[in-house]
Amino acid sequence: MGTTSVKTPVKRTSRDIRTANRYEVLRQIIAESPTSRQELAAATGLSLATVATLVGELLDLRMITEVGFEDSAGGRPRGLVAVNASGGALIGVDIAETYVRVELFDLGLNVLARAIEEMRPGENQPEQVVAHAAAAVGSVVMQAGVEGARVLGVGVSVPGQVDRATGVSEYAPNWDWHDVPLLDLLTEHIAYPLYLDNPLRACAVAELWFGAARGRTDAVVVNLGTGVGAGLVLDGRLHRGVSNSAGEWGHNTIVLDGRLCHCGNHGCVETYVGAPGIMLNLRELSPDSTLLHPEDQTATIDALSRGVVANNPVAVKVVRDTARYLGAGIADLVNLINPEVVVLSSWVAKTLGEPLLDEVRAAVARHALKRPMAATEIVLSPIPTDPVCLGAATFALEGALQSVGQRATAKRTIPARSRTAPPS
Repeated sequence: MGTTSVKTPVKRTSRDIRTANRYEVLRQIIAESPTSRQELAAATGLSLATVATLVGELLDLRMITEVGFEDSAGGRPRGLVAVNASGGALIGVDIAETYVRVELFDLGLNVLARAIEEMRPGENQPEQVVAHAAAAVGSVVMQAGVEGARVLGVGVSVPGQVDRATGVSEYAPNWDWHDVPLLDLLTEHIAYPLYLDNPLRACAVAELWFGAARGRTDAVVVNLGTGVGAGLVLDGRLHRGVSNSAGEWGHNTIVLDGRLCHCGNHGCVETYVGAPGIMLNLRELSPDSTLLHPEDQTATIDALSRGVVANNPVAVKVVRDTARYLGAGIADLVNLINPEVVVLSSWVAKTLGEPLLDEVRAAVARHALKRPMAATEIVLSPIPTDPVCLGAATFALEGALQSVGQRATAKRTIPARSRTAPPS
């Protein structure tokens, strides 16, 4: 692998700050509709005058609407605003190693349509992945009967390291992708504004808005799928790192000279607790087990889940062994981050459910320091829909609000770039 240059962070302008404030106010309105300007000021820490101005902008954009006044025990009644769910549509795209899932949302982030495209083993060339994504996006737009003009944007999550500004998938180890211009390829098939990031950020934002991290200051969202990583919420905000690479915890070494990882190193967390790693745990324990479906990750994890419920000793031991590795890795995060909550997210965590959670809690308690452990809750994601699609849709919402800010300052000589992901 070649070296990657790290760009010097650009200082945030007043327009960037205004976009971030507009986004924060809208986020709070979506979460707490209906709400008053006074409540928004208290929740966001912005002044009442600033909130009033931002609410006025969102009303002009028809993203929110006035919905009357709250009951008052005296004094001037407070006007209430709520999200205008029909004011636009957002699309979230979850590109994973074995599928592409797409969901279309209204502005209240309620799911209006879903589509999934299964990807066969080895079907991971960029053109193939793009074709699946384009087909699924077309499907949800048709299902929902949404006019193209109402689609404010499409957020796309792709595994690995992503350059948000250029739309390039810089490195996806499970596919051996290097510097793939994914957004340019998608633009050839999808006509809406596009915003690219990865599932670690998407899951973290979904939990921060609607899940177990809501109202929490510091949280870790552990993404358990084919790949593994950790989305980080620090001081109430998504943490990206200087090159948008924070959270690559799945490539921390957990076993010296251990299993070979797709990234080229040995003993990474992902090789023991990602879906292929769990399959290898099963194969090493019981090579001829009927629980093992060698070419099908989903079927194998499903079989293990059913086996644990049926008290199959092989299934129970595989889940326990997996939880030992996972617990040791999460204990590092607990000691390092000192989070209020650790959320187990994505399809492997959802499938294995409470039995995995119980074993992980016990394993983390064995490895983590007592003081940070006492302050940390470990839970399964409560989000009923695909958290990656939901989080990706918020990237599109953030991008749409940035585009509004750019249009408002159209007199500037630099034109707005709809494909450029917003700063945060």
